[in-house]
Amino acid sequence: MTLVQALTASRAALRRVTVARHRLQLSQARHDRQDWQVKRRERTRHLIELGGLVVKAELVTLADDDRAVILGLLVEAAAKLRDDDRERHLSLWRRRGRRAFEMDALPPAD
Repeated sequence: MTLVQALTASRAALRRVTVARHRLQLSQARHDRQDWQVKRRERTRHLIELGGLVVKAELVTLADDDRAVILGLLVEAAAKLRDDDRERHLSLWRRRGRRAFEMDALPPAD
């Protein structure tokens, strides 16, 4: 093999390795982006579900869609969870919430 042939073969091998490296980097970047997108979608779904609970509790209607009122209600609830009766409040609200979910699960009366 001549020196020119060896150099040509080396260049071709280097080009193949460079292309393979770029493909691997793109694949890893795409995978990283997909992980980020999955986490973002999960967070978005969680926030939508929480918003659905606000609607299900009829807070939007009862507060005339006043977001300051709704936030005030949630801040008040958070304050109650910080005091000494935390467990009592949680137990009471959990029972009420379960009943509300059960009422929604009942089939409509004919």
